[in-house]
Amino acid sequence: MKTPSLLLALVMSATLAGAQTTTTEETTTTTTSDGSTTETTTTTTTSSGTLHEYTPGTTFIVKESSGPVKYRYGNSVTYVTQSGQTLTEEQVKTRVKVGVPVSVSYSTTGDTRVVERVIIQD
Repeated sequence: MKTPSLLLALVMSATLAGAQTTTTEETTTTTTSDGSTTETTTTTTTSSGTLHEYTPGTTFIVKESSGPVKYRYGNSVTYVTQSGQTLTEEQVKTRVKVGVPVSVSYSTTGDTRVVERVIIQD
């Protein structure tokens, strides 16, 4: 059985276009049939700004307060609205474009930011 024991919520404000970085940690406790437990902590970082350059599957650069930040594509990227609705491929084609305010949830490999989830305004 998995039970979240700690969840720090992502801070999504009305100023989605204003650059900010938040870190969310989620600790999950797993209990096995023999009663032993294991805790796993997952850290996700989210930054926001305005989409500066975009070529699907190739280029994803967000203009943040520190300047343009380049993200690499991982194995899969999920595109969602602020309210949590997952976008279809057709919706991504029409709604994700240069100039749109976005938040990007990413993991870090060395100095490389690997995009996992893109959040756009409803």
